[in-house]
Parts: sequence; C-alpha cells; structure tokens
Amino acid sequence: MYIETHAHLTMPEFSDLPLVVERAKAAKIDIIINASFDLESSRQAVELTKRFPRYMYAAVGIHPHDAQTMTDESFVEIKQLASNKDVVAIGETGLDYYRNLQPKEIQQAAFRKFLVLAQELDLPAIIHARDAQEDTIRIIHEENKGNLRGVFHCFSGDDKLIQFATEQALYISFAGMVTFMKADNVRENVKNVPLSRLLLETDCPYLSPEPFRGKRNEPAYIPYIAKRIAETKGVSLNEIARVTTNNAKELFKV
Repeated sequence: MYIETHAHLTMPEFSDLPLVVERAKAAKIDIIINASFDLESSRQAVELTKRFPRYMYAAVGIHPHDAQTMTDESFVEIKQLASNKDVVAIGETGLDYYRNLQPKEIQQAAFRKFLVLAQELDLPAIIHARDAQEDTIRIIHEENKGNLRGVFHCFSGDDKLIQFATEQALYISFAGMVTFMKADNVRENVKNVPLSRLLLETDCPYLSPEPFRGKRNEPAYIPYIAKRIAETKGVSLNEIARVTTNNAKELFKV
C-alpha cells in the first residue's frame, strides 16, 4: 500500500486518466493527492475528487512560476476551494530561483500569503523550494505561528534544509530523481532524512524513475521510487511502504 503525495493528473498529458488510475490501483497506490499550480488546475483538482471519490484528493494553490497571476480575486477563490472536504493541502507554493520566471519579491509575497492561509485553515503546505533555500528558511521562520504543517516536495536541498525541516516537524518527499544513475546527492539526502519525516511522490508527468526515464511519469511508478529508497536506507520495501503511508496519513489527514 502506497500514497502518491504529489501528482498533476489535471494536466493534458493524462487524457487516458481512467487507465492511469487502473494501473495505479494495480500497483497498490491507495490514495493520490493532486497538487495544483494555478487557479484553473486548483479547480480541476477539486473536480477530480468528485470523479474519483475517496481515491483522489486535492491541494490548491499557485506555483511560484505563476505567482504573478495571483490576484485578490484568485486568492479568495482558492480559499473557497480549500473549504471542500477533499482538499487536504495548500499548494504547491514556494520559491523557484532556478528558472526565476517571476520576480523574487512576487514569489515571496505569494509564498507568505499561502503559508498564512495554510495555518488559518489548518491544512499542510506543499512547499516547492529550488535554488532558494535561504529565503525559504527565512520566510518559514517569519511566517510560522507555531502550527505550520507541510512537506518539502521533490526535495533538492542539502543537510541544512533537512535539519531545518526536522526541527520544524516538516516532511520531505522524494520523486523519481532518486533512481537516476548520477543522482548520488539525492540518495545521500535520502540517507539523512529520518524515516519519520519521509514521503513518496512522482511529481508526474515529470521525473519518471528508471527504467521509464524520458517517458511520461504516472502514479503507478511509485514502487520503483520506494524500492530505490529502501535500498538506499537499508530497510525493506514493506517498511518504506508502511512508514511513508502512515506519514502521509498523519500529514494530510486522509
């Protein structure tokens, strides 16, 4: 049994969604959480919870790449969407200075608003942090009122961010990169993350694990990620499945 904590099944790459779901269920994926990247994908993620009740859940928010699209009106609508019983997180939100598609100050302002909203609604935040570690840490320190819950998704930080996440009782999620031949740095991070803080995701349709690299990713590939993590940490695959499922249930209340 696994929980896919970060998929993007609202994207047009999944025109065969019923078959994707069949394969996910066959791979023992018991729950899928669809993360959003803008207002429209937030709406669609909520719709998928109705199409696949008690199987798909939603996170609503705006990705840092789209931070400039956030208006007062769109923020209000996302807050309204978040009141749906099958919305289990705010996100994804955060900072991305790698592509830097939006001015840093606009990314930071949106990130702050979503961290405040997550705490107001008692929902976890799905945090995207790429090449923005210091500002991410600083903003979380400044905005955490003592009840922030969340996960650093598709983790690409270092020991400092792992330590910070652990101290803040935040989770860390790994995707298909952990299987890449040259991704020794990712596997080193896996070794340093306590099992009690670990989650699994695909970030599909991106980052397909080996042996599917270069093809569309999908939730059915979670076991490949779990297997590589189990090997890296020197524990059984069953243990990774059990622990990450319990962690996801604790964080997302599913």
